[in-house]
Amino acid sequence: MHVAQTKDTLSDIYLASLNIRNTVFVKEQGVPLSLEVDENEALAIHFVLYDDQNQAVATLRFLPISDQVMKLQRMAVPKSHRGHGYGRILIEGAETFARNHRVEKITLGAQLTAKEFYQKLGYQPEGDIFLDADMPHIKMTKVLA
Repeated sequence: MHVAQTKDTLSDIYLASLNIRNTVFVKEQGVPLSLEVDENEALAIHFVLYDDQNQAVATLRFLPISDQVMKLQRMAVPKSHRGHGYGRILIEGAETFARNHRVEKITLGAQLTAKEFYQKLGYQPEGDIFLDADMPHIKMTKVLA
């Protein structure tokens, strides 16, 4: 297993990320492609977890908010790869990247169905439930040690 990241929207890593996001968000959850792929693609750092056969099994992106804050977005694991801990492995790899770049806090908007997943990884809910792509979400944050 290894985590790769890129800011290059023409790279194979980015294309693997986009493929997973299309499968999970657009096809499975019905999010319009126009909402899924947005104006922040080139500003974000895209992460992909590859398994031992070099198959892309999970993705997320970090959108820089400031020098010390990143927003975790577009976390996705295809249905066929869920239940293997890939999401946790990917987030831990992305958090290591963030710590190495002196990021102090990560925020995210979690789908309510994923709230417990993020809480187990140390993210704390904040504020009220809100809608994003017509799905209920909650803001969550984690201060990095």
